[in-house]
Amino acid sequence: MPDEIRPLATGTTAPDFTLKDQHTKDFKLSSLRGKRVVLSFHPLAWTGVCAKQAKVLEAKKKTFDALNAVAVGISVDSAPTKEAWANNLGIKETRMLADFWPHGGVARLYGVFREQDGLAQRSNFIVDEKGKIVFARVYDMGELPDIDEVIEALKKQ
Repeated sequence: MPDEIRPLATGTTAPDFTLKDQHTKDFKLSSLRGKRVVLSFHPLAWTGVCAKQAKVLEAKKKTFDALNAVAVGISVDSAPTKEAWANNLGIKETRMLADFWPHGGVARLYGVFREQDGLAQRSNFIVDEKGKIVFARVYDMGELPDIDEVIEALKKQ
């Protein structure tokens, strides 16, 4: 893992942010207080592992709903790119967020921006109902995150 990757630790207050989703609608983290939020960072749209990561979020939407959780995908791509990608993948309900400008600003806030590559390190965070990070995991770039691990972490909260 690159030296500059220092994900925020559990127990930390999650930095608030507002990003555009694939429909150019604002997503503001703090507007979801009372729910748990899974922030699933992926390096880039239109890549193999990232597509699988996004599709599994969509496939598990009912599970997240039952656990009072909302899962979102985040990458440095623009909102129009996220829209085309989500449409191509058949993602209809999961919000795909564009951390486009300032470039990787949210990934930087969460300590997972790869300066040398200009993109986010693959990672998952769970933010609890009060805005605290209760789960943080960084993955190798080519590794598909284990969604069952995230779901189990949600069940334990």
